[in-house]
Amino acid sequence: MHELGIVFHIIREVKEVAAENNCAHVSKVVMNIGEVSAIVPYLLTDCWDWAVRKEDLLNGCKLEVNTVPAVTFCETCKREYETVKHGKTCPYCNSGDTYLLRGNEVEIKEIEVSGPDASAQGS
Repeated sequence: MHELGIVFHIIREVKEVAAENNCAHVSKVVMNIGEVSAIVPYLLTDCWDWAVRKEDLLNGCKLEVNTVPAVTFCETCKREYETVKHGKTCPYCNSGDTYLLRGNEVEIKEIEVSGPDASAQGS
């Protein structure tokens, strides 16, 4: 389960942003997770709930996960299509000359805080 390692990385990043903004407590973290990122959202949330209990700054912090749909682009016909439904082969022209546009992201979208500065944006 690599989700626990990812959670530790997210916590480290969130703590840095909170320190830079002189925040007393982080109440919510919003993540964008790509549909084909190989991260299982419910496992990430379970690991998060366990890990934040051990951090004063994050104790009780909620993790919200937004799933970013995977979209592939076809170089041959210049069209986009759903990656999960069709894979690497374009459903419009059957070309394999394709590449992933989005859907592999793992990013902190938003960090909600309380303290001297009431909000901070993640990277």
